[in-house]
Amino acid sequence: MDIKELKSGVDPETHWYYQSKKLPLLSFFEKLAKQQQKPLTVIDFGAGSGFFAYELHRAFPQYIKETLLIDIEYTDEELAETAEQPVRKLRYIPEGIDDAVVIMMDVLEHIENDLAVLEDIKQRTGENIHYFITVPAFMSVWSSHDVYLGHFRRYTLPTLTSLLNNAQSRIDSKYYIYGSIFPLVWLIRRIKRSNSDNMEEPTSSDMKPIPGPVNAILKAYNALEMNLRKWNQWFGLTCVAEGVLKD
Repeated sequence: MDIKELKSGVDPETHWYYQSKKLPLLSFFEKLAKQQQKPLTVIDFGAGSGFFAYELHRAFPQYIKETLLIDIEYTDEELAETAEQPVRKLRYIPEGIDDAVVIMMDVLEHIENDLAVLEDIKQRTGENIHYFITVPAFMSVWSSHDVYLGHFRRYTLPTLTSLLNNAQSRIDSKYYIYGSIFPLVWLIRRIKRSNSDNMEEPTSSDMKPIPGPVNAILKAYNALEMNLRKWNQWFGLTCVAEGVLKD
């Protein structure tokens, strides 16, 4: 999770967006772990707060060998505090790890050379490395929100597919999520863009805390939509890809 979202007061433990977004990841990991029939290392690359990795660790401790949060922004104090913990913070992926899942939850859009990062991860890791990737979708909804968070781009399923193909990584599944709210968000951001004289100096994220009843409705609604996610090949606010990064 992007640390900047926390600054806007968003609590991922309750907010509808993060509570629904974790569901495809949990489903993917549970299915993979049962297929592998052995504990896996979870590598949360660009982890930030580590919300998604902690959710995996809480849900499936029996399937996890260790959990590594990777972020170059971690301080020396953070590294020391988690050195002996089941969930460790590190600045770089240790070399030679086998049997792992690399999760990249809205990370690649922050990196100018996304292909180089995937290739570096492949070089650092060993055998049997799977991945779960989410990225924001469609440049047509580009807004000050993207600028504030430091995005270089938004993706589509074809562009994400091209990236993974160039990285010589296998794609097992790809789809969009948040498809039903896409038209409304597209319209709102188009209106904001047309009324804005300057998109270069945003001061906050679009993600805000919302009233409890509204949050509960959105959480339930989007959780229901997640059950249909793999049929959505057309549009949404987020692209998702699952597969094998390195055999």
